[in-house]
Amino acid sequence: MSYVRKNSSKIAASILGVVAVLALSMWQFHLFVTFKDSSGLLDAQGGTIHLWWAIAMALFACLTGFFVFSVFMQHDTNDDLHITS
Repeated sequence: MSYVRKNSSKIAASILGVVAVLALSMWQFHLFVTFKDSSGLLDAQGGTIHLWWAIAMALFACLTGFFVFSVFMQHDTNDDLHITS
């Protein structure tokens, strides 16, 4: 039995976690783009903390996604077929 089939619920939860972090990153980027100053006008430089949070979360989601999907590239040593001559 492969590693992915044994832990399919953990993989699904990990994928949902990556999607949730990406959604939070997009929300932070939206807050950065639509940041308004006290007079109600759009202020591109006032919400830089939202931009940094969006960048940090996007990088974290990319790294986590890489590690989650690298599980699919692994093979199980129990499933190896040894062919001898």
